[in-house]
Amino acid sequence: MKLEMSGIWKSFGPVQVLKNMQLQVLPGEIHALVGENGAGKSTLMKILGGVIQKDSGEIRIDDKPVEINKVRDAEKLGIAIIHQELSVIPDMTISENIFLGNELRTSLGLIDEKSMNQRVTEVLSKLGLEVNPKERCRKLGVGQLQLVEIAKALIHRAQLIVMDEPTSALTDHEIDRLFKIIRSLKQEGVSFVYISHRLEELFAICDRLTVLRDGEYIGTADVKDLSFNQVISMMVGREIGDRFPKKTNHSGETILEVQHLSRSGKFDNITFNLRKGEILGIAGLMGAGRTELVRALFGAEPADSGEIKLKGKVVTIGSPKEAMNLGFGLVTEDRKLEGLFLDFKLDFNIMAANFENLSSHGILHKQKITPYVQSLIQSLRVKTSSIYETAKNLSGGNQQKVVVAKWLGRKPEILILDEPTRGVDVGAKREIYEIMNDLASKGVSIIMVSSELPEIIGMSDRVLVLRLGHQAGILESDITQENIMSLATGV
Repeated sequence: MKLEMSGIWKSFGPVQVLKNMQLQVLPGEIHALVGENGAGKSTLMKILGGVIQKDSGEIRIDDKPVEINKVRDAEKLGIAIIHQELSVIPDMTISENIFLGNELRTSLGLIDEKSMNQRVTEVLSKLGLEVNPKERCRKLGVGQLQLVEIAKALIHRAQLIVMDEPTSALTDHEIDRLFKIIRSLKQEGVSFVYISHRLEELFAICDRLTVLRDGEYIGTADVKDLSFNQVISMMVGREIGDRFPKKTNHSGETILEVQHLSRSGKFDNITFNLRKGEILGIAGLMGAGRTELVRALFGAEPADSGEIKLKGKVVTIGSPKEAMNLGFGLVTEDRKLEGLFLDFKLDFNIMAANFENLSSHGILHKQKITPYVQSLIQSLRVKTSSIYETAKNLSGGNQQKVVVAKWLGRKPEILILDEPTRGVDVGAKREIYEIMNDLASKGVSIIMVSSELPEIIGMSDRVLVLRLGHQAGILESDITQENIMSLATGV
């Protein structure tokens, strides 16, 4: 399929998010669409997918002008969109989600569950996901749900597939398998628009690349003709320096001691300590128990046994409220599901964890709230027209900054970051790294879970490695990808 989008304009209220945008994708091409958060990538693809409508401009498919006013229009044209934030319905089965609105039917007009389940099993098997198609999606992990979304596009034989951050929650093995599938479909003439902040993926899989910045088209070029630094420069319009900022923190005395912590079926016998002003990375493969461990520390899913000492005193953390009162903060893995009130304004989201300090006798003080929120928005460089903008209107990276701002306002002593830069562009990543370094240099202790090994290596003072819910080891020096993977895999 050949796609041309030209002269595309779009605004949300007073904010002009797309300005004379253009994009061309050739038949059988894997085309990268890149830009910082807020550049307009997701908005442009939502227009292509019929989720929202353009204000003006033209879309042409195979040189013929088309109008895409709703999702069904895009589907009929052979366009499938796999959005950055997954859209599965938790209480429906895998098969029901994949065939929703396109159910197979018997000669009598009844839903043909057997045929649907069979086709789903075949496609998921190719993706390396061996699960029962009758399994309800709420029982699947983030990585498994991502594969379900990919299977949905593949099973309907789309001719143009848009993948928005498709590998954000996948293991290296799953990524390799996905790339093989993409290359195979490319040989069959299927076109792809590939959106990812992991630039190394673009050089590995894509043919051409289009760069957007601040809602405007910057340029298109063959990937083979570009360097990593050239792409970054086009994206941000400036040089951002080293990928990871120079560390300025110095670890102090032990502030947190975790001894023999366990939660049935999730993790077992975990023991480590955390020092004042330290960044402790937690690494491991998907299913290692990283997220479950930090949620236990925050009281969201309390441990069954073990001991936690804070500043030498044994504490019980049975709920997030207890953790917050002890000086903990948690930036969760899924910002939309657990980190934000999407339909509420930014001021509410940022003050949501700190109502008690912004009110008296149960009444919020606006004279305190406005400067409080504005200060955090400015310090984290959140791109927004107003503190009263709705959270769901922000890009993924700016939403993540709002979640971080919510906790920074509480001035936590221990800040837990679960995948802090997932879905965040290179420029915003650098800003988050600088925030982390600044906090650590001021004595804040940080626990960071990340699936990106360069991030673990570049930001951590020490690394706790988990494997299948067990502690594989702690690296205090010689923190390398080889050593981490050796512990994570047991090889």
